[in-house]
Amino acid sequence: MAFWQSEIVTDTCALDIDIARPIAEAAFAECSLRLRLPSLAWGVVIGGEVVLGQSTDVVYRIASMTKSFNCAALLTLRDEVRMALDEPVATYAPEFVGLRWPTDDSPPITVRHLMTMSSGLATDDAWADRHLDMTDAELDDHIDGGLVFAAVPGTTFEYSNLGFAILGRVVHNITEAPVQRLITERLLEPLGMTNTTWTEPAGAIPGHRERNGNDEELIVEPSLGDGVMAPMGGLFTTVDDLAKWVDFLGSAFRPGDGRSSVPLSRPSRREMQQVSRVYFNQATSTELGHAGRQGGYGFGPNVLPHDGLGSVVTHSGLPGFGSNMRWVPRLGIGVAALANSTYAPMAELTASVLDALVAGGALRFAPLAPGDGLIAIAHQMVALINGWDDEAADAMFADSVDLDEPRTERRSQATELCADHGPFTFARLIVESGASATVIAHGPAVELHIDFQLAPTKPLRVQYFGTTVHT
Repeated sequence: MAFWQSEIVTDTCALDIDIARPIAEAAFAECSLRLRLPSLAWGVVIGGEVVLGQSTDVVYRIASMTKSFNCAALLTLRDEVRMALDEPVATYAPEFVGLRWPTDDSPPITVRHLMTMSSGLATDDAWADRHLDMTDAELDDHIDGGLVFAAVPGTTFEYSNLGFAILGRVVHNITEAPVQRLITERLLEPLGMTNTTWTEPAGAIPGHRERNGNDEELIVEPSLGDGVMAPMGGLFTTVDDLAKWVDFLGSAFRPGDGRSSVPLSRPSRREMQQVSRVYFNQATSTELGHAGRQGGYGFGPNVLPHDGLGSVVTHSGLPGFGSNMRWVPRLGIGVAALANSTYAPMAELTASVLDALVAGGALRFAPLAPGDGLIAIAHQMVALINGWDDEAADAMFADSVDLDEPRTERRSQATELCADHGPFTFARLIVESGASATVIAHGPAVELHIDFQLAPTKPLRVQYFGTTVHT
């Protein structure tokens, strides 16, 4: 990471601190005042470091944000071939063998079902939030008594905290130790997350909630101990430590040699942050601060589309607190906010701050880099428009081009385009993916856009292209 004047510059993005500071500080201050939050910690994160923030070393409970740590620990076992995601849970936890399913033809719940909120177990926030300190014996009693299903396993998204307690039991049976120990030893300690713990440390901020719906009177939320439900929401941490976590996950999408002190592979980290189960409940994406945008659940976090940034990964936490972490994996930037008031809308706040940084010009990032093949074809496309040559077209185009539109018409259009607005000079290439791009070429008085897509086989051929003139 480099510091140039007021900019923080990485290989993937640049943040102008002079522009970003007033944007972020104003947004967080306004939210804190409007909601009368007892306390608020926040940070803008780049490359694992907090570059703007407030109270970033203060400890809060992060509740359901814990789930990504649980999934990461499970994936370390999968990477070691000690566990398979599509294996029934009962394979690793025989106590679930007698579990009754919602229908006679229901498939057994797998590890993947639980990690991706696809188990069909009933949504249980109000109940689970009050049972973080549940014992193993109490969990066994609930399992023996039967579980309530909202859907057939594997058919839909249904948020289940109990499912993460069950995942904790899977880890316990495989490793002969609580999942808390695996997370601490394999993730927290190697990443230097020294202020992230399972038990409440001295000086931690207490959670608060409204008294009987009275938003002017807050009471302290009882702090539950570390129990078998903790894998779904038991961690305490700081914004500084969360910066290390989101960078560790997001860095798997950026160039690297794959070596790490943490035994979780780059492919597994990328898998965590991709949609495994799409939402069908519009309210879910609204609560995440992206109203009107369809999203999905990965392994622990939520994954949402963003018009300018691509995929944004995020998760919130409750009760007693309103917290959220949100990051853009390919850029290495994120925003985290920890408040200690139940249902404080930190997801909406972090989303709005990230959007404001982009809209305000504080965040700049390089477009996707083109491969050599795209660059070569881009220059060939411009040359062909400037002077059509059938042999050059034959070498460049797949058969679909002439089948979509006869060669004679293509030739005539190119000749007319060059006569009216050319000749054209290659200016730049806007890359959409490794196989599609838009060529920007300049004429004497216009700008020519050539959109093209490569065919799926080699040698490289163009399967589709189209041209538009911009004055």
